Amino acid sequence: MASINGARVGLYVIIWLFSAVLLGLTATRLHYTIFLPPGDPLNNGRSFYDPIVAELLVTSVLTLFWSSYIIHVIHRSYDYGRFSSFAFELIGLLILFTLFLVGAAISSTLWGNLFWCHVYWQCRLLTVLVAFAWICWVLVFITVIVSVLFAVSNSLGWGRPLHGRYDARDSYYHHEPKRRRCGIF
Repeated sequence: MASINGARVGLYVIIWLFSAVLLGLTATRLHYTIFLPPGDPLNNGRSFYDPIVAELLVTSVLTLFWSSYIIHVIHRSYDYGRFSSFAFELIGLLILFTLFLVGAAISSTLWGNLFWCHVYWQCRLLTVLVAFAWICWVLVFITVIVSVLFAVSNSLGWGRPLHGRYDARDSYYHHEPKRRRCGIF
């Protein structure tokens, strides 16, 4: 039977995957605009970069690290004090939520309707970049809701470990060996 922690890890894995795709899209866009070929009609062939693409690149890198860390904490049942609490998870998710919202909103404002130039691969890339920015924002929003509902429904303190297992024998704290119930398990 699936558990809520399994669902949360699944959400973080999906966020990680979509952020990796967004990282590739933003890196491709930055590479194209920074190294414009001579005679390119975009910006009269002068190199430039879009600040919002750089923001989405940084956000996707942060999300990759954040998702990996949270998956590690939930899956391995590690307790790092405040850095593995529900409050810390929620603060991190709200920061990512804000970054994705700003990135997706500004990129939608700039490149919301590029159907007139879908002949060019860069227009298609920008359309997909905007879509993945919004998808990442929605996934982070869903994860915020699931994490808050999990913490509130179980009357858990915001300072408790986010993995949700509170038996000291089933939990690690830093580098202490896992305490077993009997000699074998």
